[in-house]
Amino acid sequence: MRSSTALAVASVLASGASAENYLGFNSGSTFPDKSAKFKKDFKAEFETAQNLVNAPGTFNAVRLYTNVQAYSKDDPIEAFEAAIETNTKLLLGIWTSETPDINNDVNALKKAVTKYGTKFTDLVIGISIGSEDLYRTSETGIKNKAGPGNGPKEIVAFINDYKKAFSGTALGAVPVGHVDTWDVWVNGTNKPVIDAVDWVGVDEYPYYENGKGNNIKNSGYLFDRALDATVAAVGGKPVWVTETGWPSSGPAWDLAETGVENAKYYWQEIGCRKLFNKVPTFWYNLRDSNPDNKQQFAITKNLSTTPLFDLTCPTTFDTPTTTAGAPGATNTSVSPNSGSSGGSSGGSSGTQSGPNGGGSTTGGAASPSSSSAAGPGKVSSQQAGSVFALVAALFAALL
Repeated sequence: MRSSTALAVASVLASGASAENYLGFNSGSTFPDKSAKFKKDFKAEFETAQNLVNAPGTFNAVRLYTNVQAYSKDDPIEAFEAAIETNTKLLLGIWTSETPDINNDVNALKKAVTKYGTKFTDLVIGISIGSEDLYRTSETGIKNKAGPGNGPKEIVAFINDYKKAFSGTALGAVPVGHVDTWDVWVNGTNKPVIDAVDWVGVDEYPYYENGKGNNIKNSGYLFDRALDATVAAVGGKPVWVTETGWPSSGPAWDLAETGVENAKYYWQEIGCRKLFNKVPTFWYNLRDSNPDNKQQFAITKNLSTTPLFDLTCPTTFDTPTTTAGAPGATNTSVSPNSGSSGGSSGGSSGTQSGPNGGGSTTGGAASPSSSSAAGPGKVSSQQAGSVFALVAALFAALL
């Protein structure tokens, strides 16, 4: 990678949080048995997150997938009250798949504002309109039966609905984003969504990058390539890492083996080296919540503040410590797979986005990703070509 490209990537990542590089986890609305979480359950999660032994910072933020309390139509999720009591920052989420509108989420938010006022709104750091919807409508998402999604035209419409509903209010001033897989963002078809948001959320799991040498020692390279490609494709918009992690147990995926030591290695090589206190990061995960996911990503057992592995960040890493592919950087520990990274070529059938998605707000169900999203909202060939050219140049420099 040329120095100018490396600096551009670093600049966009540095702007990822205008005020703070948040540290947090993801939290679904239900448990693995699909029973509802309530205030005490969310509060226990938030208190554990803030008191993790040897953490590289205070994990005092949480990403939610919905604003609606489970078992209700449009009551505010009880995570809000738990966040107020623990001073936990909130990255809100509105579920936009398999629904004709976002009225229930909007109503829940309006009720929360009425009930809690600034005690609630002051904690909101952003809102994601949708989660991996574009991936699920992609060719590969459909092939892998990932569940209902939505195209760029629909996502943009939902974004506009949210902005209209909260225009002139505290929540109207909150930065609006959309969360999806990295190869979705490098697909020019989805440019209307990039244009409509204030920030871009990316879910990236090298564990699921089958066919690309996805062993644990290669995870740093695969992650850097995906993140840098996302940054190159989104036109200077801040990039937040909304999901990433490595499972501590469960079945293998191609060359990727689960295990506590591998989860620790990934925490160090990706979290410590690339993300923590550098990029707004929401790790996957503090505890598991989706019954459809065969791999377990939780870094704690029974919400113990003593994690499954030591969270202390090392001072040296196997993956280059500079931006991937920076001038003079070599990598003797990581042997990049010769397979295509997908994305810019319009196909990524060997990738998976990871444990979130699958058409639910529980916060975890493996969902294969794709770089080829379907649906309306196409950009011109000139616009798409410019994005692809930039990404292609980045890949060429990396490889």
